[in-house]
Amino acid sequence: MRGGSFIQRSPMPPSIAIILKGYPRLSETFIAEEIHALEQTGMAITLFSLRAPTDPHTHPVHQAIRARVAYLPEYLHRQPLRVLRAWWQVRRQPQYRPARLVWWRDLRRELPPNWRNRARRFGQAMVLAAELPPETTLLYAHFLHTPASVARYAAILRTLPWSCSAHAKDIWTIPEWEKRDKLNHCRWLTTCTRANWQHLRALAKHPQRVALNYHGLALSRFAKHAPQRSNRDGGDPTRPVQILSIGRAVTKKGYRGLLNALADLPPTLHWQLTHIGAGPLLPDLRQQAHALGIAHHINWLGPQAQQTVLDWYRKADFFALNCCIAADGDRDGLPNVLVEAQSQELAVVATNLSGIPELIQDRVNGLLVAANDRHALCDALRRLITDPILRRRLGKAGREIVFAQFDMTRNFAKLHSLFTAHE
Repeated sequence: MRGGSFIQRSPMPPSIAIILKGYPRLSETFIAEEIHALEQTGMAITLFSLRAPTDPHTHPVHQAIRARVAYLPEYLHRQPLRVLRAWWQVRRQPQYRPARLVWWRDLRRELPPNWRNRARRFGQAMVLAAELPPETTLLYAHFLHTPASVARYAAILRTLPWSCSAHAKDIWTIPEWEKRDKLNHCRWLTTCTRANWQHLRALAKHPQRVALNYHGLALSRFAKHAPQRSNRDGGDPTRPVQILSIGRAVTKKGYRGLLNALADLPPTLHWQLTHIGAGPLLPDLRQQAHALGIAHHINWLGPQAQQTVLDWYRKADFFALNCCIAADGDRDGLPNVLVEAQSQELAVVATNLSGIPELIQDRVNGLLVAANDRHALCDALRRLITDPILRRRLGKAGREIVFAQFDMTRNFAKLHSLFTAHE
């Protein structure tokens, strides 16, 4: 780790409580792969989720994970006796007052609409502190917003260290004071893009405690594959070019802009878009596709299991993701679907936003366009639709970069070194 003089090696592997916003989640395969890898090292792990699962499927890696999962009360009023028992237990501890003071300070700085949410986090933290396995040595939160709040309050209550992995929305939609407080209190934090890393280091009192570590890909599940990519060029109505996009239907994924750009394509080009993923904007996107007159070009598959996703990576002609920055500042980091697509030698068109250029170099292993540039996106789509040779060249280069730089086994070693160290 950069500037790692503040850590020393621990002789015993830690017993970790991992705090998650939801588990299991189809869109967070990278978290499940990390948990599984931690288990393989012999660490004792307990999972605590703030929400119950909602996805209709799971991935194979979820079945391989053996850690016990405990679901904290998503809404305190639904489990009042559990919350009351936790409060009765932790209120007698010497750290209850310091934890409550930290929470109260946070609450006073919070905007009124979020007061109820902040109160809920302290209630969940009390339950977490009361129900932690007694051998727990470290709390580890995935995401810097609500899971980190619960982990921080519970860590104070139990006089334990805590650490965090920060990703995208959790970084860019919380206020600066909250980021500073959490960065200054956690033992260490890791993040998955250089853009995130630079931003968080600038806010941290101890910047050496902020580590850059790409998620990487479990190459055993996305093994090298040499697909026979088609020569489709959009000229044959019976053989439309197959475009794939995978992502939640939320603003930051830019699907409204993608549909607009597709609608601008010449009517003589023949293409089919397949979208995989859930999300609140799906009904609006379907309606938009109808209004644009392109609904017959689009397959909306909803959330799918990993094998189905992998099959689509292998039979599509190219992958499109039009990420943008939402009005509240929410944005992607480095979407794992881009790494997955490139591992299968699939050409990619994406936006040059956040951490995406850390994977994709324009015209080397993909095409990059500016966010919210409808005409540039349309032109890039047209180029990939009409040029199968370009698609194959970009796809091969993409696979080489992924296997050289985004191997999860190597990247996980960096993360593992943080867990097996102490201040």
